Amino acid sequence: MVTFHFSLRYRRMNYKRLIAVLAVALSFATSSFGQCSAENTAFRAGEELTYDLFFNWKFIWLNAGSATMKIVQSNWNGKPAYKAHLITRTSDRLDRFFMMRDTMVSIVTEDMSPCYYRKGANEGGRYYVDEVWYSYPGGKTHLRQRYRNRDGVVTEQTYDSPKCIYDMLSQMLRARSFRVESMRAGEKFRLPLADGHKVEDITLIFRGREDFKMKSDGKIYRCLVFSFVEYPAGKEKEVITFYISDDENHIPVRLDLFLRFGVAKAYLSKTKGLRH
Repeated sequence: MVTFHFSLRYRRMNYKRLIAVLAVALSFATSSFGQCSAENTAFRAGEELTYDLFFNWKFIWLNAGSATMKIVQSNWNGKPAYKAHLITRTSDRLDRFFMMRDTMVSIVTEDMSPCYYRKGANEGGRYYVDEVWYSYPGGKTHLRQRYRNRDGVVTEQTYDSPKCIYDMLSQMLRARSFRVESMRAGEKFRLPLADGHKVEDITLIFRGREDFKMKSDGKIYRCLVFSFVEYPAGKEKEVITFYISDDENHIPVRLDLFLRFGVAKAYLSKTKGLRH
């Protein structure tokens, strides 16, 4: 759902960063806990999650748009696979200031190994495409990455690693099956993420467990609370806090994004086809 470059440099963060962070929030755990393949215990084909996005500007909360994630049954090179779509769009009100129409697609095997990733975005008239193809020669991870800018100029590169590498969506799909019973408050994780032209690490901190009451319907969620942080000048700076349902589905129900000029939030508004 985005075509901007995901970066740890949030000094210029604005609303369009919310969608990338939403995908990272969905990936609250890390692939480095095990091999690239893993058992899926959290989702099934047919799942659909919908979020309402809001932005606080001068004490006024504005409806910023919506985001939807769908998972369908697919195949890759003749083998069964899952295809995830993450789509976001700004509201008509926000379109007057900044229009965004973004789509991310990720294909993973049934044992959660990434196969392909595409991110296409139209943000304020700026269009670009990220693509990543995965292969595993000799038990290592090989990436073929491609980036196309709004002028149609294409750049390509390859990246090899002995570790597992994920994109934002395949990381989320893998991480939702991670067991969190032994996690302790304050524990930190480094997550490698790939896009069309680079691989970057992010840092997550587990804050503990907390009950969260949704304002729209009063429903109470028992949540795992995580923070996405950066370290300017060596000091920890919180960028986002997100709440993951502490159940077998492991879905984000709330995200608080701290921007230089305000606060953005995303709330789960609708679910369909949950496995549990």
